[in-house]
Amino acid sequence: MPGTTRVAAIGECMIELSHLGPSHHGVGQLGLAFGGDTLNTAVYLARLGQSRRIAVDYITALGDDPYSEAMLAFWQQEGIGTDLVARLPGRLPGLYMIRTDDQGERSFFYWRSAAAARDMLVGPRGGDILARLKSFDWLYLSGITLSILGEVTRLAFLRAVEEAKRAGTKIAFDTNYRPRGWVSPETARFNLMEALRLADLAMPSLDDERLLFGDADTAACAQRLHALGVPEVVVKDAKGPCLVSVNGEATSVMPESVTKVIDSTAAGDSFNAAYLAERIAGGDPIAAARAGHRLAGQKIQHRGAIIPLEAMPADATSAVGE
Repeated sequence: MPGTTRVAAIGECMIELSHLGPSHHGVGQLGLAFGGDTLNTAVYLARLGQSRRIAVDYITALGDDPYSEAMLAFWQQEGIGTDLVARLPGRLPGLYMIRTDDQGERSFFYWRSAAAARDMLVGPRGGDILARLKSFDWLYLSGITLSILGEVTRLAFLRAVEEAKRAGTKIAFDTNYRPRGWVSPETARFNLMEALRLADLAMPSLDDERLLFGDADTAACAQRLHALGVPEVVVKDAKGPCLVSVNGEATSVMPESVTKVIDSTAAGDSFNAAYLAERIAGGDPIAAARAGHRLAGQKIQHRGAIIPLEAMPADATSAVGE
């Protein structure tokens, strides 16, 4: 549709299992859902994009099993385009389990070493997907996206992202560093820095950046990313305000107060979606950060990665200027 901004989110969606209540020796009732960092952002962005002429596609690979079919149906119900989802016979999605403590902080346990998404860009179909990246206005990816790809595929992917950028596509990137996804911190640093050099918008979390790069605070993180050539940076901090820095001009934006944190899963992913939706629609970075805080604040009051549609903030579907 003319005037529509096309966004492709690239990564992995997994089967999500979470405890529905207290467990006894680790045994208890579990809830089943679907989630993954870039998929979470894609869902929230698709919801927010309905009134903003933003169309979202998801790029990944799934199997031919019932859970893969359910994932596709869920994404399509959310308005996400699935034409670039590869289907790999005999393969399965990855799986992860969430455990949350009394403060809502979560721990993750993964079963994903043979997940179909690892081969989403392999072979002729993968080459076709890489060639089509430049047809989108924005690409959204993360450090987890890079970590699940083999070394050769990852290099080809970064080259395709660079070609898309040269063709006018904008790149949004969340470093989202997960140590278990990488063979070493050195490998992670190298690849994340390669991606950051291509980014028009970086949306890292301070805890991740401190762990991998040793950043002392949000300001140090933003300065380091600007030095890599990233013009717009928003550094999320679970313990305080985020820092929005555009071409070196930085502003701290406080989150809204939340009385009860139930589950912090996907707080950063939802923030990223609201921030990106506001910026695409023409909002300024400060307004975008406030929108990010608002959605993230609502997210952490619900279990699981994706909140019910009716739980979205009241103004979440209002376009800029309306």
